[in-house]
Parts: sequence; C-alpha cells; structure tokens
Amino acid sequence: MFIYNVTTHVEQTIEKQWLEWMNLEHIPQIIKTGKFTKVLLFKVITEEDDLGGKSYAVQYICLNRNSYEKYLREDAPFFRKLAIEKFGQRILFFRTELEQISAF
Repeated sequence: MFIYNVTTHVEQTIEKQWLEWMNLEHIPQIIKTGKFTKVLLFKVITEEDDLGGKSYAVQYICLNRNSYEKYLREDAPFFRKLAIEKFGQRILFFRTELEQISAF
C-alpha cells in the first residue's frame, strides 16, 4: 500500500468553507480519477490549536507507487491549481509519501 499524505493548515476564517469544499467537491473529484482506493480526512490535534488556524491531514491511499506517480503526472497540477484559486494563501500544504512496510 502507498499513501499520499497532504497536511493542510487552514485559516480559521475559512475552515468551515474549506471542509465543505473538501468533503463535497475535492475528495469526490480525486476519487473519480480512479488512482486512489480510499481517502481519509483527519483533523490534526495539537496544543497550538488556538494559534490562528487548524491543520488537517488527508491520506490518499493507492495500491502502489505507480498509481500515485500517474496521479502526479495526469491530475495533480489541475487539483493544486483549483485549491490555490479558491483559497490562495489562506491554506498551506505539506506533502509526504508513505509506503507501508508492515501491518499487525
């Protein structure tokens, strides 16, 4: 299994709007690409929660790295552009790649 993890810091003023967009538009559109088998959305809980925004982690799960790389080539630029056009500098992204080694 391979996971594309995107952690996003969202300004409090747009948090509700961003969550609605993620749940009703963005994630369903990502799933329709056929590159991911499952998408999980998490709220990041930290002691700094009251310091001007909230952070969320979205894990896009695919069967292998090839599916992820195909997404990067074929779809990622379009989706990144949409997010920037809609929210601009009010959201900040941090992306990581996770490859499953074992499960118990």
